[in-house]
Amino acid sequence: MKLLEGKTAIVTGGSRGIGKGIAKVFAQQGANVAFTYSASVEAAQALENELNALGIKAKGYQSNAADFNQAQDLAAEVVKEFGSIDILVNNAGITKDNLLMRISEEDFDKVIEVNLKSVFNMTKAVQRTMLKQRKGSIINMSSVVGVKGNAGQTNYAASKAGIIGFSKSVALELGSRNIRSNVVAPGFIETEMTAKLDENTVQGWRDAIPLKRGGTPDDIANACVFLASDMSAYITGQTLNVDGGMLT
Repeated sequence: MKLLEGKTAIVTGGSRGIGKGIAKVFAQQGANVAFTYSASVEAAQALENELNALGIKAKGYQSNAADFNQAQDLAAEVVKEFGSIDILVNNAGITKDNLLMRISEEDFDKVIEVNLKSVFNMTKAVQRTMLKQRKGSIINMSSVVGVKGNAGQTNYAASKAGIIGFSKSVALELGSRNIRSNVVAPGFIETEMTAKLDENTVQGWRDAIPLKRGGTPDDIANACVFLASDMSAYITGQTLNVDGGMLT
């Protein structure tokens, strides 16, 4: 028996990196997957084909989770197309790093909008369906930076810390309806984005991690499978650090 058999998941920012890893592992575990993407149409099409080949139903939606109305429309379309929304993974996110003295108001606002407001938008969009079903698992992607802060990332850290507070509040509000809300806080995860960085810098980061390696999208996806599945039926309001021991 696959852990997510028959469940429908929405994964935002699903066409690459961690989101793509989550979409693939969810599909392998039997979930039907609706994923969103912003610009990469070809990558989204390729992923949709790859997921459908696993024998589940998958569909990519070009949708901006940071836009309240687009989030509402997406949730409505997914219910129409898939019949339910059992799992929501709020993964879409961006960085615009700079020291506080150099960061522009625009770069602060944009990161809060894409990383934090999108979580509000999407959670509100799926809430009615999950309340009707009297079940659901919401998984919000924070970061090790949201837990401990990081110089040069005031905007990103604020958005990711905000996600933790938001998720705990949702857990308290919706727990009586069997809707769970948890957070995954990834550490240093090696994706297409980190592959462009200087190898010596990356190796330095690896050396500083107790497990001596960067994480993979699968490491994050496996934690999400646990939180999405009935194996974690009595877990809500929690933050799971998946960081190789960085916060130890």
